[in-house]
Amino acid sequence: MIRLKDVDRILIIITLLLVAVGVVMVYSTSYIVATKRFGDQYYFVKKHLTYALAGVVFFIVSTRVPYTVYRKMTYPILLLAAAFLICIYVPRIGFTAGGAHRWVRIGPLAFQPSEPAKLSVIFFLAYSLSAKADRIKSFSVGFLPNIMLPGIVILLILMEPDLGTAVSLALIVVLMNVTAGVRIRYIAGLGLAALPFIYIVIHRFAYMMNRIRVFVDPWKDPEGKGFQMVQSFLAFGSGGIRGVGLGEGKQKLFYLPEAHTDFILSVIGEELGLIGVGAVIFFYTVFLYCGVKIALKAKDLHGTYLALGLTFMVVLQAAVNMAVVMGLLPPKGLPLPFISYGGTSLMVNMIAVGIILNIFIRENEA
Repeated sequence: MIRLKDVDRILIIITLLLVAVGVVMVYSTSYIVATKRFGDQYYFVKKHLTYALAGVVFFIVSTRVPYTVYRKMTYPILLLAAAFLICIYVPRIGFTAGGAHRWVRIGPLAFQPSEPAKLSVIFFLAYSLSAKADRIKSFSVGFLPNIMLPGIVILLILMEPDLGTAVSLALIVVLMNVTAGVRIRYIAGLGLAALPFIYIVIHRFAYMMNRIRVFVDPWKDPEGKGFQMVQSFLAFGSGGIRGVGLGEGKQKLFYLPEAHTDFILSVIGEELGLIGVGAVIFFYTVFLYCGVKIALKAKDLHGTYLALGLTFMVVLQAAVNMAVVMGLLPPKGLPLPFISYGGTSLMVNMIAVGIILNIFIRENEA
């Protein structure tokens, strides 16, 4: 059993272990692609290391900023996040990468606004749910505002289109509302009402329908739409218990597309086997335990909901990513937290851990 006084150190160790695994695996999965595209085998890992170091800086800063600041800045942060999501459509600011319009460039900085938008929604819900705790059973006060405002942000993300982030954020919203005590029948009613909209959206965007078809039967088109899923299965299958050895995987040799991003766990399965994948799952499980323990011991409801929301943000995304690469869910384009290549996701997750630790620090000062 992990003692409360040790939970902060364990959370830091687990986070650093995940980041370290990410650095090693980003190099292992990308050096051949980096050599072919850029003539530098270290191209991706150097950028990833830069993101990791920047993430450590953000982590340190967020441990020092009292988490009560986010309560005071809830609405300005939410409005800023929505503004960045709208900026995606502004010429010379928003741009396309990987076939989706999800990026914003301001000067030398380029980032995905959907990632900080997740933080803004969690900040809002932590503030709103704690402020309305005595009226949380009310439809008009305890439920409607806590669904409508996050729903606007989710809709903006869905329009990019980014189904994976939209779905994961919607799950966070539902979990935080349920945890706070919102009536289940309101949540269930919303889910039923949303079904026609979900049906229309899936048929409106051809890529979403294609992903569902690939999920149902990737072997129907193994050289086309199902190629990535089939190669992921082959990676896991060839890894066995112990794996083929770090750096010795074959699927990253232009078989598994973009192996250093969404499907990095497949290469972990191939090179490090069931043992490596099991270790990664264990790390996220410990992360969940530490985050929930800190949340339950927070000195106020705002801290509890904030820690829970940030913990859900990391662990849910990890669970969805792992389910996708193992063929349990349709492909969603979500990175594996702390491990996949990607600067915005890594830095946002490091900020989340810093805030969780700040809640722990404040609760022990009380």
